[in-house]
Amino acid sequence: MPSIVFFVISAAAPLMVVAGSVPTAYTVTGVIGVPFAFLMLGAIFALFAVGYVTMARHVVNAGAFYAYAAQGLGRTQGVATAWVALLAYNALQLGLYGIIGSAAEPLLVDWFGGSPPWWVIALVAWALTGVLGLLRVDVNGKILSVLLVSEIAIVLLFDLGDVTQVAPEGISFEGFTPGALFVPGVGAALATVVAGFAGIESSVVFAEESKDRHRTVPIATYLGIAIIAVLYSVSAWAQTVPTGPDRIVKAAAQQGTGLIFNQAALHLGTAVSTIGSVLFVTSSIACMIAFHNTTARYIFALGRENVLPSIFGRTSARTAAPISGSLLQTVLGLIVITVYAVSGLDPVTKMFFIFGTFGGLGLLALLTVTSISVIVFFARDPRGETTWRTRIAPALAILALCVIIGLTLINFDTVLGVEPDSVLRWILPGIFVVAIVFGLIWGRVLKSIRPEVYANIGLGAQAVSGGVK
Repeated sequence: MPSIVFFVISAAAPLMVVAGSVPTAYTVTGVIGVPFAFLMLGAIFALFAVGYVTMARHVVNAGAFYAYAAQGLGRTQGVATAWVALLAYNALQLGLYGIIGSAAEPLLVDWFGGSPPWWVIALVAWALTGVLGLLRVDVNGKILSVLLVSEIAIVLLFDLGDVTQVAPEGISFEGFTPGALFVPGVGAALATVVAGFAGIESSVVFAEESKDRHRTVPIATYLGIAIIAVLYSVSAWAQTVPTGPDRIVKAAAQQGTGLIFNQAALHLGTAVSTIGSVLFVTSSIACMIAFHNTTARYIFALGRENVLPSIFGRTSARTAAPISGSLLQTVLGLIVITVYAVSGLDPVTKMFFIFGTFGGLGLLALLTVTSISVIVFFARDPRGETTWRTRIAPALAILALCVIIGLTLINFDTVLGVEPDSVLRWILPGIFVVAIVFGLIWGRVLKSIRPEVYANIGLGAQAVSGGVK
């Protein structure tokens, strides 16, 4: 269980969110209710998790979203969901290569007087992630645990430093009130903040590798959500204490991702700030490792059932890791880094931010479809589960998630930092629509030309042992 909890929280990248997403939310939206937004979204994700982990007791598959949609809504819909999942997770993982150079460059300049191009730093992180992706999940979990414990410790230290340096007007808890969030720009604030929860669903992906999944998966999921929501909320509020809530937006706009480190240098000393900057780099790498493993397992799930070529359904004889899926992730990473390096595009705004926003939107869609699948699946047979777990909680989650998706799309131009009439705000969501259509067509094709493959869609390990005849 600890290894899976580390994967869940590492995928959410605490320091990256606190140092990057929080100041961005304040800057882009001007909304000071960011602390309340984290708590509210934490409650919504916990509500989603009720049906999600209940489904995990009855459908065990490394491609959780895909498998749940297949067994709840139908095999063709499951294939369409798989393409959305692959797009979203690939975007979230590959986009991280754009931030690592920006995170490491100030340290390298300070230590050595200069820094190589961003893509050189990205390639180092790419190689490390690729190697660790071929190892066992528990080995990666041990590595992530060291990084994560240090990361959370420095965030809490930064928070302590902030709350001991109170603005002249005193401590204000306005950021924790609903009225501070539900103002013009609330959609953009939620869209920016929701990406901080990416990864909370990954616990179910490792169910097949858990020793006791009926106990491990629910505890790891709820614990991960609780830690993330509280940590982010408190940290977002702590950043407002030295400046006061009325001046946090201006401070975030001026200092950007350097806000938390500048505050730490002022209140705790440059040594602590430097340690935080180092952990900002390791946070990025830890997030890469977590998403690399999650995405590789989705590819494995599809390959095992022959929805993708069967080579992707193979695992390493020594480590049991999905080796082909991991190698595919590594190849895609090299392609993206090379394209951006050759084209000269800005890696932060054009890779990290856009890829992350795109992936976050896909994640919201996946959570919604999964909640619908839970209701349909248990409507046929409750299997001894309560109405709260199989109907009420998933229905409430669907309602809340649809509202967030609607608000996100309304404010998508603000989130992307483009003009309201920019085609980009429609192109990115449109890619998911194309993926869904392609998935539906491919599902129908499999049903017509390979009925034996179609019959095993969403069955996981049963697909290998024979599945449905």
